[in-house]
Amino acid sequence: MDKLRVLEGPGVWMEGAAKEQLRRVSESPGCVATVGMPDLHAGPGVPIGAVFAFADGIHPPLIGGDAGCGALLIGVPRGKHTGDALERRILELTEGPVLQETVLEPLARVAWSSGPRGLSRLDYIPEELAAIAAMYPVDDLPPSGPTPDDPFATSLGTSGGGNHFLELVRVGKIWDRGAASRAGVRSQGLAVLAHSGSRGLGKWLADRWEEGPLTGDKLELFSGQLAGAIRWAQVNRLLMAWRMLVALGTARAERLGGLVDLVHNSAVPRVIQGQPLYLHRKGVAPAEAGMLTVVLGSRGTPSFLMEGTGEESCLCSVAHGAGRKMGRTEARAKLKSRYTRASLTRTALGGRVHCDDPELLYEEHPDAYKAVEPVIQALEAARTARRVAELLPLFTLKR
Repeated sequence: MDKLRVLEGPGVWMEGAAKEQLRRVSESPGCVATVGMPDLHAGPGVPIGAVFAFADGIHPPLIGGDAGCGALLIGVPRGKHTGDALERRILELTEGPVLQETVLEPLARVAWSSGPRGLSRLDYIPEELAAIAAMYPVDDLPPSGPTPDDPFATSLGTSGGGNHFLELVRVGKIWDRGAASRAGVRSQGLAVLAHSGSRGLGKWLADRWEEGPLTGDKLELFSGQLAGAIRWAQVNRLLMAWRMLVALGTARAERLGGLVDLVHNSAVPRVIQGQPLYLHRKGVAPAEAGMLTVVLGSRGTPSFLMEGTGEESCLCSVAHGAGRKMGRTEARAKLKSRYTRASLTRTALGGRVHCDDPELLYEEHPDAYKAVEPVIQALEAARTARRVAELLPLFTLKR
């Protein structure tokens, strides 16, 4: 197992500062291995798009400030609504609280303690939503521990800022129909893709745990709080996707072929090459053998459904997206003179974009990101995952 590995390849732009951050982490006491994905880019002290294996416990800063961040993919048949009518429905159904405000706080507390499957046991949840929540597998996370005083209820069902989004995609090329069908992804079909995290909960957790390694009672307490944030983030993604499914007119479990939920920011125990370790993923998706995973494109470029191989030399992980090549300030400065705001509501693939924050239209433009195809090629060359299906964005929402 290499102490330091970076998955590079032809056409993959790689930032020197990100490599230097990765090197510094690899030299930390207790670090056994680090892998930088093709989407590696510099973060605040710790690179994003990397997985770190430590033998001495959990190091919270290596998870970052958005514990539980991840992506949810749900395959759907053709919707009842299309075109301008669908866009109007999406905008209407994603504005304001996802459910009545009186039920949000108890809902948030159930999300923390029980995750998506907990929703299926709540009387005040719509029957169709409860049925979809019951599709989630039983998780193997530890008990969540006491609920935070502030359950961050009002942010449930929303994507937040940054690179998070809610998207309706069209299924493009399929390389493996059998694997694709496990996520409900079929030829000429649609899918809902939600990328978000635990919102304020992630910062709440990061502010309380700034050092490591954690062992013993501290590790147990942190692991419970991390599990709560992950469960809450999964519920958040489900509620985001639910809004899109209702807009499509396909919000019934029996009409959905399957779902895939992936956590990008976490720390999990894992035996690698016979050695018990803690894998810290920061902006990285799991890719265990046979596991479906998603590599996100930038706005207006394809995302890819892939199948993991469990490659231990890559720490059983895969890139979570294309990865930034411009910082947000740089992107605004360069792209405002290159594109009009109106032009940013349409993509090169013919999709539509709606963003409540006009600055994000520039910050999240595809020009600010690496090209996704070389990233996919580099992952395949490392044999950590293989392509299953291409996902082409039709409508991207950021609010």
